[in-house]
Amino acid sequence: MNSQPLRYSLLAGAAYFVCMAIAHFFGIKQPLLFVYYDTPFHAYQDKIISFAVVAYVALFWCAAREWSVVPAALFVLGVTVAGLSAVNVSDALAEVLQPGQSTWPYWAQVGAIAAYWVWLLVLFVRQRSVADLDGR
Repeated sequence: MNSQPLRYSLLAGAAYFVCMAIAHFFGIKQPLLFVYYDTPFHAYQDKIISFAVVAYVALFWCAAREWSVVPAALFVLGVTVAGLSAVNVSDALAEVLQPGQSTWPYWAQVGAIAAYWVWLLVLFVRQRSVADLDGR
């Protein structure tokens, strides 16, 4: 992979997901590391999420090292944004929120993840265009 910005952006994602896994494992409910930080949750669910997030760590680490893995990382992150968006408008989330509680903090976090996805996509398309021009 020749694109250093893409490589470092993917490594930053892997580091972010390490932090997210740690936060979920230890129940550290901090925004950005824990999207639904102020909703009721069960500790065993947090542990399960922490183990699942390790797959993101591995995927983004591998994508930073191997160009052919980047589309998979982009796909998974895109599905994640779509899934979190669906949760944000769901009746299930509305049921656990306090009356009048805003979903804005969750949307802001999903927006940040979506912005990261767009950033990665732009870098990937740009790098692919350079590779096509170079005849690779």
